Amino acid sequence: MLVVEGKDDTKAINRAVNADTIETRGSAIDEDTLALIEKLADQRGVIIFTDPDFSGEKIRKIVAEAVPNAKHAFLPKKEGRPDKAGGSLGVEHATPDAIRAALNHVYTETDAAPELITHADLMAAGLIGGAGAKRRREQLGELLQIGYVNGKQLEKRLRMFGIQPATFAQAIRQMNATSKEEFHE
Repeated sequence: MLVVEGKDDTKAINRAVNADTIETRGSAIDEDTLALIEKLADQRGVIIFTDPDFSGEKIRKIVAEAVPNAKHAFLPKKEGRPDKAGGSLGVEHATPDAIRAALNHVYTETDAAPELITHADLMAAGLIGGAGAKRRREQLGELLQIGYVNGKQLEKRLRMFGIQPATFAQAIRQMNATSKEEFHE
């Protein structure tokens, strides 16, 4: 069962995969909807698949707090924007391929995960505390398919999804290689 924000998200999901959805109808999730999500999580399991924006993250946090065993799928911002110039952002604008790719990389939160990637690792990788850190976090979120988070939340998200140091290091190498290619163009 996929938890999405609205009916347009459900339509986009149905174009991509055969799945049931439950719509939160925005970030002001009522108690009945939250209770239904909890019930479905017990019966079938749920995947939270919200828009890659502030409201989507707010919904994700509310649902994850109520359903700690929920799984998470993330759509990269660039895949949720119909035009590259800006405008509306969301699952409803994603292509079926982008939706399938996001659903092929589902994460489960774990509070028991040890800290594998430290604050110092994030600083050394240029992900916090420096010029260009925000853009690098966006790139990392896309490569690892964990969504975008600010510097304060990055360490937590890496830990809660159990991202391994080797996976993190590979993503950083890929980012650095891409940055060098862009520099030489």
